[in-house]
Amino acid sequence: MADLETLLKQIDGLKTRLDAARPLTSAQLQQALDIEYTYESNRIEGSTLTLRETDLVVNKGLTIGGKPLREHLEAINHYEAILYIRQLAARGAALNEAEVRNIHALVLRGIDRDNAGRYRNLPVMISGSRHLPPQPWAVPKLMEDYGRWLTDQSLDLHPVVRAAEAHERLVTIHPFLDGNGRTARLVMNLGLLADGYCIANIPGDTESRRAYYDALEKANLEADKTDFITLIAGHVLHAVQTLLERLGAA
Repeated sequence: MADLETLLKQIDGLKTRLDAARPLTSAQLQQALDIEYTYESNRIEGSTLTLRETDLVVNKGLTIGGKPLREHLEAINHYEAILYIRQLAARGAALNEAEVRNIHALVLRGIDRDNAGRYRNLPVMISGSRHLPPQPWAVPKLMEDYGRWLTDQSLDLHPVVRAAEAHERLVTIHPFLDGNGRTARLVMNLGLLADGYCIANIPGDTESRRAYYDALEKANLEADKTDFITLIAGHVLHAVQTLLERLGAA
């Protein structure tokens, strides 16, 4: 894997071409990309819906036999959450603590009404991780601090670094009982969209998921975020390259 500085330079070089080509992005292409993102983000969390099934559930309103109702709702909710962050980015709305909760409320809508958009009131453990999230009494203050960090305009960070760190910080706090990963990835992508980038899609296959969780674990336990930010930068680069190819501007 290339180092972070090299990746950021490559991304910046391609973004200039993306800015010129972006008016060519059709609604159909954007919809296809958003379905792919919904499929992969839910796949990371264990959803068994295929890409085709995800499309049928979201765009055709079909019920897939043998698949849980929850997975249908997760697909619909995630897709609508993408539309929501696109709207926020388009109107230049601030990414703040309240919007994090709004995004989470969409992710869990109809799945867990008691906890959608609400911080957890119970301690949690992350399966397969040695990171122990903060106790529930600490979450409101940590999220208040996180919200201030999100809106701090004095931070001299590359947009990709800032988006990746927003993702990592939220996962570390783990403020919700469920839906933390999906919400963190949506928050990251809202940051990317707001800065003129495209959505970065983290694949949900076994190898990619393991690399993602390993980098998060290192960031959580060792306070070394380099591997995680580099991983995200690689996915951003791939997303920009893929979009340029689909636009015929590669």
